[in-house]
Amino acid sequence: MKIQKAVWKETGFVAAGTGAGTILMIAVFAGLHKVMPASVPMDAPVAAGAAAGFCVAVLNFFLMGLAVQKVAGSTNEDFARRAMTVSYRYRTLMQLLWCVLAFALPVFNAAAGIIPLFIPSVLIKARGILLKGKGRKPSAGEERVDIHKEQQDGETKEVDAQV
Repeated sequence: MKIQKAVWKETGFVAAGTGAGTILMIAVFAGLHKVMPASVPMDAPVAAGAAAGFCVAVLNFFLMGLAVQKVAGSTNEDFARRAMTVSYRYRTLMQLLWCVLAFALPVFNAAAGIIPLFIPSVLIKARGILLKGKGRKPSAGEERVDIHKEQQDGETKEVDAQV
């Protein structure tokens, strides 16, 4: 399966944003360590946890993008629903396993390893809020799909109006 440009582009956005958020998190750890050195560590486990947490967060998003790409062209709704459910289940299991390892292994700082998992969600929501007010239009090479409901013979169905 060839990975579509949109998956690479969005994964790149998430990777860059999660990287920046992870660096900011490490800076906060460093600042708090200066103020409360006994309470907040700033050592190799913090860096290792942050790096591994970053990797798990970006991998989770990339795998979600692949799953969406796989079902986007499917006309079988049951297949699409099952494929997305299985993808969600395995990705959640991967993140749960990472959280257990972050807590169990002394080589990782658990907080520094788990915080990056929340960054992609915050990024995506923030971008949606910021772009909603600007009436964002698709850039060159992007497709725009508008869905609206159409009444036909007393039955309501969703229709792709513009591709």
